Amino acid sequence: MKFTTLLTLAAAALVSAEYSQSSKHVPGIQHVLENWNKSPLASYPTDFTRGIIPKRLHSHNDYWRDVPLYSALSVGAISVEADVWLYGDTLYIGHDTSSLTPARTFSSLYIDPIVSILEKANPNHRFAHDTKNGVFDTSVGQTLYLWVDMKTSGPETLPAMIKALEPLRQKGLLTTLEDGVVKQGPVTVIGTGNTPMDLVQKETKRDYFFDGPLKTLKEQNVTKELSPIASAQLSAVTGEVGVDGLTATQIDAVKAVVAEANGRGIEVRFWDLPGWPISTRNKIWLQLFEAGVYLLNVDDLEAGAGLGGIGAEW
Repeated sequence: MKFTTLLTLAAAALVSAEYSQSSKHVPGIQHVLENWNKSPLASYPTDFTRGIIPKRLHSHNDYWRDVPLYSALSVGAISVEADVWLYGDTLYIGHDTSSLTPARTFSSLYIDPIVSILEKANPNHRFAHDTKNGVFDTSVGQTLYLWVDMKTSGPETLPAMIKALEPLRQKGLLTTLEDGVVKQGPVTVIGTGNTPMDLVQKETKRDYFFDGPLKTLKEQNVTKELSPIASAQLSAVTGEVGVDGLTATQIDAVKAVVAEANGRGIEVRFWDLPGWPISTRNKIWLQLFEAGVYLLNVDDLEAGAGLGGIGAEW
């Protein structure tokens, strides 16, 4: 091949390469979109949960997740559950005693992170101060339900829980009861497990509540001032649940307890929901929502968040 021919081919290749590069030109608006995160205009003080829509999900055994609390908030769950064990004067987090560690405490996994998140949600600057926004930037009035499942003696564990809430209390971030009036705050604490109902009930001024006994609300005269949410094992209300989901009779049983609770101003949660088969689980989730159940007890956060019709306002 002649040298001049080689030069001609090389020149053609160069022109072709330049044309190929120019054909990949990024439109101006795409350039702005791709580089916006480098701009000081891209962030604002309360953007920690930017774009996350609150959903009526209860993060069951939340402390088991790879990232407790934050994983639940990342999908919009408005409720989280922590199992606590009292040793000395400290509340440790874990499903059983063999899973406890010195570092994983109620304060380190829940109280301190929630305080930090709410500090971001309630900045003090020239435009705003003394706000009481919740954890969700898209719905600042949505409270976060923090369930404290006491595994050790209730009468001994309750004072420790009350003390642990002090950082939230000092900042006025807790839902409170005073003079018979419930004032909702960014965080609503609900004691469950071994939480002693009588010790909670006798306090007429407090910033913690009780997981109401759903099946006996009327018999025990449970009010919304004691229990904003009541719960029960699903099968205790419906009987055994089949793979085809809840029957019409079982749905009626759910609606009956929901009506009783709602008539008292109390919302409803069921626990021990079927997790498999997946089709059965998803069907029951929707059946419960359609029957008026407020919080969906979930282990699979992503699946729960992806289910239609479960926004906090649904």
